[in-house]
Amino acid sequence: MRKINKLVMGVLVGSMLLTSCSEFGDMNTDPNRPSNPLTSGLLTGAQRSVSSVVGDATSVLYAQHLSEKQYTESSRYQTVYFDFNGFYSGPLMNLQRIIELNTNEATKGDVLSSGSNENQIAVARILKAYFFASLTDRWGELPYTEALQGELDFSPSYDSQEFIYTDLMKELKEAAAQINPATAAVEGDLLFDGNMESWRRFANSLRMILALRMSDVAPQAAQTNFTEAYSGGILLTNFMYPYLGEANNQNPWYARYLTRVDYAISDTMYDYMMPLGDPRLAVYADPAANTGTIESMPYGVSNAEAGSITNAEVSYLGGAIREQSAELPIVTVAQLEFSLAEAALKGWISESAEEHYLKAIEASFRQYGVYNKAAYDAFVAQPEVAWSEAAGMERIGYQKWVALFLQGFEAWAEWRRLDYPVLTPAKDALNASKEIPVRQAYPTSERDINTDNYQEAVSRQGEDGLDTKLWWDVK
Repeated sequence: MRKINKLVMGVLVGSMLLTSCSEFGDMNTDPNRPSNPLTSGLLTGAQRSVSSVVGDATSVLYAQHLSEKQYTESSRYQTVYFDFNGFYSGPLMNLQRIIELNTNEATKGDVLSSGSNENQIAVARILKAYFFASLTDRWGELPYTEALQGELDFSPSYDSQEFIYTDLMKELKEAAAQINPATAAVEGDLLFDGNMESWRRFANSLRMILALRMSDVAPQAAQTNFTEAYSGGILLTNFMYPYLGEANNQNPWYARYLTRVDYAISDTMYDYMMPLGDPRLAVYADPAANTGTIESMPYGVSNAEAGSITNAEVSYLGGAIREQSAELPIVTVAQLEFSLAEAALKGWISESAEEHYLKAIEASFRQYGVYNKAAYDAFVAQPEVAWSEAAGMERIGYQKWVALFLQGFEAWAEWRRLDYPVLTPAKDALNASKEIPVRQAYPTSERDINTDNYQEAVSRQGEDGLDTKLWWDVK
């Protein structure tokens, strides 16, 4: 905890050294070459923004893991336009600055206190790929190749999602190869504490996940990238975001419950897990106050209907998951095992799809502390869960959805790609189509300020709304 506190404090110090000018002016000072730039502070700052991905609530509602209890507009798809500007001006700009300072001959020697140049660049490239992958899976086409130029270009053009995915594959492959464990590890790293082998494995794991995402539209490229990444070594333990027992860096679900009690286990998830006797349900949700048993909340109902149900009648998000310092998953072993099961089912790897599928469920049980061999064996023997080659994608889709609990963006993306589980739209949906969103619309600032490039992107991709499918979503 002390280590993370020091890293968080480094954000402020690094930012001051990199961007501030003295109140006495900047005479005789080269603003492009600060004397002691702390790129470690920039890295910590960028990593803290990972929390806004893994702790997002709207995507969890889209995936129907949870229902809202009081104000149900988000689960009824009221919001159409979502803002990506904070990612560009925040973590992505930080990471771009790290790359520039470690590449520029005039500054690359000044930043060695934060790790070797090659390792800093590699980590920044991997994190950039992580953020851009999350963004493009929300909006589709994005400012990419012309982005992050600051005052040099306030109106960047958009790249197609196909181009972005292709480049992300390249970036992850090259960054993994660029890591040099024989040189100084990165400093300011609150995610892996400077473990460069873990960063390499994360790059390969992310590349594997993204390769599957594009498997329906670019199968050959997807297979090549998947098998290369897998052979290079992937994560062997759960990769979690580390929160603290303090307001500075606390679990966002804990923070939400400070202001109102508004997230309960959805009837969608309950109705699938409860008949199977899934032991994870007791971790995902607390017993309802009036019954002492787990009770679900109807998904996507009006505020009036939700208000007619008392707080004591439903089960809220499990207390252990929403503790102030409770970690949230970035990439899990279960997620990767499900990916390997699918790759085996597709014939990409000569391994057993059933074995990886069963390992995935076991890994998820272990992740939530509910693994017991006898109970596990009984669970996977049930007809609805037991492996079936003919129904392989359905089995993977449903169990992966359960295992991706609170990994909202991943669960939402995989539902769009696999079309499993079968989800029913919100009963009282507020969007025009009344369907579950398959993307999010661009911030209105792009329409108003970057108009020409925005309009070109919309003309290629389709209407800027919640119902336009992304490039990889063809089913």
